[in-house]
Amino acid sequence: MAKRTVADINVKGKKVLMRCDFNVPLDENQNITNDARITKALPTIKHVLDQGGSVILMSHLGRPKGEPDPLFSLSPVAKRLSELLDKNVIMAKDCIGPDVEARAAAMKPGDIMLLENVRFCKEETIKDKAAKEDAQLRQAKDDFAKKIAALGDVYVDDAFGTAHRDNASMYTVPMMMEGKDRVTGFLIEKELKFLGDTVTNPEKPFVAILGGAKVSDKIGVIENLMRKVDTILIGGAMAYTFFKAQGKQVGNSLCEDDFVEKATSLLKEAQDVGCELVLPVDTVVAKEFKAHAENKVVEGDIEDGWEGLDIGPRTCGLFAKKLAVAKTIVWNGPMGVFELEPFDAGTKAVAQAVADATQNGAKSVIGGGDSASAIIGMGLEDKVSHISTGGGASLEFLEGKKFKCLEILDEK
Repeated sequence: MAKRTVADINVKGKKVLMRCDFNVPLDENQNITNDARITKALPTIKHVLDQGGSVILMSHLGRPKGEPDPLFSLSPVAKRLSELLDKNVIMAKDCIGPDVEARAAAMKPGDIMLLENVRFCKEETIKDKAAKEDAQLRQAKDDFAKKIAALGDVYVDDAFGTAHRDNASMYTVPMMMEGKDRVTGFLIEKELKFLGDTVTNPEKPFVAILGGAKVSDKIGVIENLMRKVDTILIGGAMAYTFFKAQGKQVGNSLCEDDFVEKATSLLKEAQDVGCELVLPVDTVVAKEFKAHAENKVVEGDIEDGWEGLDIGPRTCGLFAKKLAVAKTIVWNGPMGVFELEPFDAGTKAVAQAVADATQNGAKSVIGGGDSASAIIGMGLEDKVSHISTGGGASLEFLEGKKFKCLEILDEK
């Protein structure tokens, strides 16, 4: 997916409308607790300013219900951006309307403005399918997008975290800017390069690590990757659905009974295509779902009254051994309930094994979400090749899905 980037166009004297992902975590006092999503947008923003353009930024934050909510205001982001850029960032009162239009019209090269949360307008999240089926919804979404599109001369998409969504600011706005430059920012360029190169041209052996709660969330990924990778390591609660498919008892463990048959077929399919699908050989089980609950390590069947909450020490060693010989690694999903001690041990062990393999020459891509949190929480972010900014987006990318909002951007 070779897309033109902001570096390929002339932005001098132009107003650059840029979609970012500023969906940052806030504490109860509206203070930003992690500004990584802001700092990762800085290279693209600074490039436009350095090249003589002005920047109009837009993003969502949280899930407001289609109306203004001070708890989800982007004001804290504007404040942090001002600090990082050492220049005033104009905070708009809305994302559309006369005030926004007047402020945009008055912008000069070097100016920067952040629109208020686009999800304060219900039109932002109208599904494209719903819009196609309902003329009134389609008109509302189009009218909203036209008002935003009119603010800029150029459209830049640098929000990989929402690249799998058909929200108005991601898809309909650039559609309304046909004939103008529509390009990616440097963050999306990096994501497409790492994820794209990893999946399409990996150095072997290629090992994928998949975890999380549900097999149903990962079926597409498993089906797509088993024809590309040498080994898939399965952890997290999704492993118990595979256990049941093998005829094992899973006790009180989370298990998707409706997908046991599918898990059975995935095991056979992996064998047929020559992909080694590795399940845990031991499990940390507990009687309660809480931190430091009474627990033990079991192999094989899990008794009634006990629930699997993490991979066991033998599995940690097995997975580390598989990763040690890998040349390409993709990881998406935790190995257990890693937010609760001591059931975070498996995820931490895998994080360390991925970092060690990377330091020995492997290329590693961490698929956002909990996997990224584990790597960052252990201070290993500089020991892996790439941490994706999009959990859901990277997952869909690994499934081989196409992203409409990226397909409409300019080709190289």
